[in-house]
Amino acid sequence: MKGGKSKTDTRSSKLSVNKKPAKGGRGKAAKDPSKPKRPASAFFVFMEEFREQFKKDHPKNKSVAAVGKAAGEKWKSMSEEDKAPYVAKAEKRKQEYEKNMKAYNRKQDDAPKDDGESDKSVSEVNDDEDGDDEGSEEDEDDD
Repeated sequence: MKGGKSKTDTRSSKLSVNKKPAKGGRGKAAKDPSKPKRPASAFFVFMEEFREQFKKDHPKNKSVAAVGKAAGEKWKSMSEEDKAPYVAKAEKRKQEYEKNMKAYNRKQDDAPKDDGESDKSVSEVNDDEDGDDEGSEEDEDDD
């Protein structure tokens, strides 16, 4: 029976190690839905067209991986001249994105900032810190 008890203890400790933090904990900050999305690269611009053509040529194919693999192979085999229109479209999208990001950042700078703390609470925290320093010096004098 001793062996059975240790197995149970081992299993429970393994489970506790593998637990993920609960939602709402310290994770990524919430995304701003009004923030502009990053532009597609030249390859993904190419993929938009390629996907449509691939679906026409292979209507029974349901595999996303097959489409991606075929597109990757075709992209690698293309010359720089063949890729040029996609690169140009991607560059145009990138410029538009940068313009939108500047407008978005300007809008964010103009918006009132609410850090969740007032100036009074910050100063009170600073006063408390100053008081702690003095208290620690007095403790040293008593020793």
